[in-house]
Amino acid sequence: MNILKQLALTAAFWGLSIGVQAEEVSDLQQRWAQIHYDLPAKQQPKAYELLAADARHLTEAHPDSAAAHIWQGIILSSWAGAEGGLGALSKVKEAKAELEQALSLDPEALQGSAYTSLGALYYQVPGWPIGFGDDDKAAELLQKALALNPDGIDSNYFWADYLIDQKRYAEAKTVLLKAQAAPPRPGRELADKGRQQEISKLLKTL
Repeated sequence: MNILKQLALTAAFWGLSIGVQAEEVSDLQQRWAQIHYDLPAKQQPKAYELLAADARHLTEAHPDSAAAHIWQGIILSSWAGAEGGLGALSKVKEAKAELEQALSLDPEALQGSAYTSLGALYYQVPGWPIGFGDDDKAAELLQKALALNPDGIDSNYFWADYLIDQKRYAEAKTVLLKAQAAPPRPGRELADKGRQQEISKLLKTL
């Protein structure tokens, strides 16, 4: 086999691998949105458990994929939120590790989603000695997410939610309105619809 043919086959192989991986990540995204926004609360923990297992298979198959690690982290943190109780803390710690792994691989993957998701964990999880929560660290991470995706619906939504947590209500309202005006994401229609509903609820509280 000449070297040019070998390189062409190698490129074709990696192109297929990346395509399959993107399709699998998209499947995780869609299933997460269905669980998060459409499934009754009582059914969510089991559904997240099954989805987390599939996400784990994806990260094992593609250990260098930042996107796969991001979605494993998102699913684990959502599972923790749905389940609650003492078991939730171990899941958010695992989610933190997945998101940190994603940042070490590619901090700009999925428009900085690892920064957004990790920042959200830092202000939502209790601080020491129970958990790793840290409001200053949360602000740092969420600002990095905004730098990468200044007009994104999620980056603005979670920054606004953080501002509400800090009782900075006037700033939060401005950021929520920006999130509300975010451009739609192709293929993420259900997630966008659900997030817009969450934005509207927060605006009403303000």
